[in-house]
Amino acid sequence: MSEAAAPADVPAPEELARANVYGLIARLFQAAPDQQLLSELLHAPQNDEGAAATASGRELEAAWRALIAACRDAFPVRLENEHTDLFASPGRAEVTPYLMHYVMRYESETPLVGLRAQLARWSLGRRPGASEPEDHVAALCEVMRIAIAMQQRPVEEQREFFQAYLYAGAVAFCDAVTASPKSNFYRYVARFARAFLELENEAFEVF
Repeated sequence: MSEAAAPADVPAPEELARANVYGLIARLFQAAPDQQLLSELLHAPQNDEGAAATASGRELEAAWRALIAACRDAFPVRLENEHTDLFASPGRAEVTPYLMHYVMRYESETPLVGLRAQLARWSLGRRPGASEPEDHVAALCEVMRIAIAMQQRPVEEQREFFQAYLYAGAVAFCDAVTASPKSNFYRYVARFARAFLELENEAFEVF
């Protein structure tokens, strides 16, 4: 995504943490993690303060621990093959990463039109030379990262984008990844992403 200039103020730590999770999910679904990213995940700070206060928080913590455990036995070449089989094989991809696929009820619907208009209002769009549609799960998570950490959009605007373009499709996508027999490492990525999205949805609902 090409993006507008960031505000001068530094976001609060909890907002940066949210943005970083969106960025991590975007990175993992955009391409298989390389050895450097696997190492960074393995050495990431762990939460040693006990279980979170809510069921969704506890699931997110459990999903994070499971993802880190999966990183210990992961090999980049195998992850590249898995990512290709799941999301990128021409005509043979096991799971489509384009989220409008999961929410369209009728062939006559044009959800990308609304998404592109929203991105234009936020001065965002595809990078020059990019050919993928804007509704790739990685792209939409990257939009949320930018909205939180760089543009510092009001929570109401974040919620509207999240609920209109990301949440329902991404949850269905994560469920499809988990159900795929070709998903090994990525079932842990999907579990973590889904748990985070559920926690975000809960937070937006009480806003």
